Amino acid sequence: MRYAGVAVAVAGVLVAAGAVSYSVAGDNGAEVPSAESADAGFARDMAVHHQQAVEMSYIVRDRTDDEDVRRLAYDIAQTQANQRGMLLGWLDLWGLPKVSSEGPMAWMGMRSTADGGDGALMPGMATDAEMKKLGTLNGRQAEVFYLQLMTDHHRGGVHMAEGCVAKCAVGVEKRLAQGMVEAQESEIALMTDLLKERGATPRS
Repeated sequence: MRYAGVAVAVAGVLVAAGAVSYSVAGDNGAEVPSAESADAGFARDMAVHHQQAVEMSYIVRDRTDDEDVRRLAYDIAQTQANQRGMLLGWLDLWGLPKVSSEGPMAWMGMRSTADGGDGALMPGMATDAEMKKLGTLNGRQAEVFYLQLMTDHHRGGVHMAEGCVAKCAVGVEKRLAQGMVEAQESEIALMTDLLKERGATPRS
């Protein structure tokens, strides 16, 4: 039963996403956003952010036999892969580049958190070293590290989505971002419970 609330939140995001995918370009007559807009910045950066979550989830799926973690990882991978495709599709519809000349997070007035090429480009993203470490672990160690990494990842994703809710001008994108906030906060609560069952806690 503990998956019920998460499943409902995720389903709501996907249903909303499907309903708006064909109208987002003009959003009922609204102007197409500029390359420097929050709408474009969020679409670009969240697509990258989601891609790492998908990769992380597929790694842990192959490193554990635990059904709870495998089910969660599958749900995250499927949801975020679908959303990523939509975000990139919107950029295509808008005729905008998928890479910003200003770098990640410029639309939120932030600088990239990457230092020394560790791969942590945006809030909550795992470093290259952390991704490699996840791929070396098995069983409960892999489960705990994945849950900790994904909790950080979701917290960063929530921060970015809240930024879109506040700054984006395209109504359907704002609504999708709000759905992301609600779904990922539900998954954070679930992951906290799964960590507790394994004698661990989130990293922060």
